[in-house]
Amino acid sequence: AGLSFANPLGLAAGLDKDGELVRYWPCIGFGFIELGTVTAHAQPGNPKPRLFRFPERQALVNRMGFNNHGSEALARRLAALREGGWESPVPLGANIGKSKVTPLEEAVADYVTSTERLRDLCDYLVVNVSSPNTPGLRSLQDPEHLQGIVAGVVNAAKGVPVFVKLAPDLGDEGLIEAIRVAESEGAKGIIATNTTIERHGLPDVGAGGTSGKPLLPRALEVVSLVARESSLPVIGVGGVAGPEDARAMLDAGASAVQVYSALVFQGPGLVRRIRSGLAS
Repeated sequence: AGLSFANPLGLAAGLDKDGELVRYWPCIGFGFIELGTVTAHAQPGNPKPRLFRFPERQALVNRMGFNNHGSEALARRLAALREGGWESPVPLGANIGKSKVTPLEEAVADYVTSTERLRDLCDYLVVNVSSPNTPGLRSLQDPEHLQGIVAGVVNAAKGVPVFVKLAPDLGDEGLIEAIRVAESEGAKGIIATNTTIERHGLPDVGAGGTSGKPLLPRALEVVSLVARESSLPVIGVGGVAGPEDARAMLDAGASAVQVYSALVFQGPGLVRRIRSGLAS
């Protein structure tokens, strides 16, 4: 997408929604950073408890619901850092979702609002239509909805690369349809995948999306499909917990990989271990 990553390991969206630690992530070795998901309207997210850990499986289930201070607040934070002389030493992305209060029929305008606020402060933008924790959001992956959203964001981005993040629960046919829409409307890459509604034998904690180690096999399948069916670069995310997992993602066709859940269980030293493992 015209970007040069410092190395192929990035921070996945969801961990630093509001960019509060944006200066920290490059210091522990990430080659690129993805902030968000942010929405046009600030929102508190779903009621607590909404995050559940299963250390023996290196898995999480969350139903956070895009809790964030809004894309305007993120834009102010990034602008203040820039005015203070800070520039990200690695590519910086912003992941954009639909506000819960916005009706589905007004989704395009909602995504465009956040795009206009952030386009001059980020190196790439991500259209998130694949979280299971905002009612109706995943229906926006359907071609008739996705086409308008991607077209609107690409137009509003004014040349900033736009990626589309897809769910692992789409069937192969649905994934291919979504890829075709992304290609036709000017997206520059695919991020595969988001969390899954499958529980993979974890205890029932109610609604939410599963992430972590159990997601890896399906994430690899989706990355492989995207790489096979499209010339767009793909960023692989889902279940990467060590250098072997990262290598599997790259071997499946990913141009880069992201981590989130494994950091919860292994700490920031994971970044160095993955990078060292890939280098060797």
